[in-house]
Amino acid sequence: VQLQESGPGLVKPSQTLHLTCTVSGGSITTDHGYWSWVRQPPGKDLEWMGAIESSGSVYYNPSLKSRTSISRDTSKNQITLRLSSVIPEDTAVYYCAVAQTLEVVTRTEGYWGQGTLVTVSP
Repeated sequence: VQLQESGPGLVKPSQTLHLTCTVSGGSITTDHGYWSWVRQPPGKDLEWMGAIESSGSVYYNPSLKSRTSISRDTSKNQITLRLSSVIPEDTAVYYCAVAQTLEVVTRTEGYWGQGTLVTVSP
């Protein structure tokens, strides 16, 4: 399975961050597992943001739930992330991943994209 994140590298404060994860070599609807978004701010640990299951069920980190939306486009085999009202502290490398663990925060588990840096700045 290969995952590739894409989206803007720079977002202004108060705007909505929108990222897409394109999956190849696997199916987001039939491969069992949790398709997650995980981020890592500079100098900090990985933070699990949320996931969508092959069934379509969605799970969120409670600390980010009010600002996060995860969805999918089954026709394109893509997972999307929206994070609203961004602040500079949302600056991070954003990863998509698939694993058997819901709140995956270990890059040695499952399959991960290479990550994309998003900077929140005026």
